[in-house]
Amino acid sequence: MPVQATPSARQSAKAARSNTYGARLLRDFSVNRYVYLMLLPVAAYYALFHYGPMYGLQIAFKAYTPMRGMLHSPWVGLQYFGEFFRSFYFWRLIRNTLLLSFYDLLIGFSAPIVLALLLNEIRSLLFKRIVQTVTYLPYFISLVVVVGMIVDFLARDGLVNQLLASFGGTAQTAYLLEPGWFRTIFIGSGLWQNVGWGSIIYLAAIAVINPSLYEAAKVDGAGRWRMMQHITLPGMAPTIIILFILQIGSIMSVNSDKILLLYNTATYETADVIGTYVYRKGLLQANFSYSAAIGLFNSVLNFALLVSANAFSKRMTETKLW
Repeated sequence: MPVQATPSARQSAKAARSNTYGARLLRDFSVNRYVYLMLLPVAAYYALFHYGPMYGLQIAFKAYTPMRGMLHSPWVGLQYFGEFFRSFYFWRLIRNTLLLSFYDLLIGFSAPIVLALLLNEIRSLLFKRIVQTVTYLPYFISLVVVVGMIVDFLARDGLVNQLLASFGGTAQTAYLLEPGWFRTIFIGSGLWQNVGWGSIIYLAAIAVINPSLYEAAKVDGAGRWRMMQHITLPGMAPTIIILFILQIGSIMSVNSDKILLLYNTATYETADVIGTYVYRKGLLQANFSYSAAIGLFNSVLNFALLVSANAFSKRMTETKLW
């Protein structure tokens, strides 16, 4: 007959486990104290600027006015969420956000992978360094400067129209005033600015692949294409999957800063996204509760996409974020 532990024995065992865990924690702090000291500013940053402001999310459920403050503003529940879902702009904002994110995922995410694979095949070290420098140098240009260059180049009397005129073109197009051109300009300029920098992490993933795998494949008669297909890409796969999951988790958060600098009332039809709409409603029109509700909806949707992408990756592959 099994012997049941008395309450005092169970408490003693629990205390022993607790003391053991506490001792391990103290030992870990003692051994890695400098690592925890380096982590402290990062933890403080996230606590102050990411978790602390979550207290203000309650204004999404209140008719907030600065005079009354967050605590004394009247509670309205899901009123602002309903207003957003019923508004004329809802589907346009969702469509524009998803389309820009999809094009960025299709082109902007895959281009650094292709560039890294191509750079890995270059045998001349000097040429490889030149290509790397030229491709990732635009990343260090300020976003405001990049947008200024785009505005100057694509104006009616800008460089693009002048080049087209030199080849026989007659029509001068104001590209930034044409809704149909906005997505091409946004994705194309983002590709130019980020493709080189994005390829660095994939080149690092390629660098840790065991060279003996390539030597064995070469002995077996495999060419460069076969080695890339069966060695390089599988070696890069965990890095690609992790970055893809993170990209899915921010699919509803397009680069709003760049859109704010590029768009205008003539291009709202294709350029207006959730982030820019929140900016106009919250800061320009001082509709704080309504914009907070939209921002909260956007964040919850991003979080749900991140969890879903991670769960799918965990189910289909061995690579996951958690």
